[in-house]
Amino acid sequence: MDWGNVTAEDLVEALREVDWSSPPRPLAEFFSRFTLPRSYAKWNSRLKCNLYYYRTNYFLMIVFILGIGFIRRPLAIVAALVTSLGIALLNDSFAGTFSEKVTRTVRQFSPHLAAKMRPSLTPVIRGRPSVKRAIHICGRPRWVFVLLFSTVGFLLWFLSCGIVTVLWAFAIGLLATLIHASFRTPNLKARLNTFREEFRAVWRNYSEL
Repeated sequence: MDWGNVTAEDLVEALREVDWSSPPRPLAEFFSRFTLPRSYAKWNSRLKCNLYYYRTNYFLMIVFILGIGFIRRPLAIVAALVTSLGIALLNDSFAGTFSEKVTRTVRQFSPHLAAKMRPSLTPVIRGRPSVKRAIHICGRPRWVFVLLFSTVGFLLWFLSCGIVTVLWAFAIGLLATLIHASFRTPNLKARLNTFREEFRAVWRNYSEL
């Protein structure tokens, strides 16, 4: 994949659809080799490739920096976890996994309630879904849970009086991510992973025809 031709919108869409359940890359690989990009085009391509390949590492790093900023404020740590969960639910794979695990847990106590948490079936016409299947969590549209966790997280931030601190911590986390993604030289594993994910996307689109 030529990352230089990938737009920011395409990168955000890919991060939304890709599987985030994979473990983070080893620290030895994460801090392996750093070089200066030779041109703006090289930097642009490297930045997008690393953001995609080390996505889990960057997410955990930002959460870790937020945790350090609020180590003396337990309520703020809870707010960070709730906000992180709301953001993670924007990813299709994570939302599906989260919904499935919650439904299985509820089924152990109330099978009748778990049955109601299943999303409605999408009508099929000539072997194809009549509309693009929307992401549901526990039988409800995803935006309901994203809005719920975002609202709860904001209230917890407000009660903990840590809004300014979280802005600083979040800015530091984003800056650290930008610096690492700009100077970390993409290795062969990153390129092979990119080609594998690209093949999966093409195969998924082909199977939906």
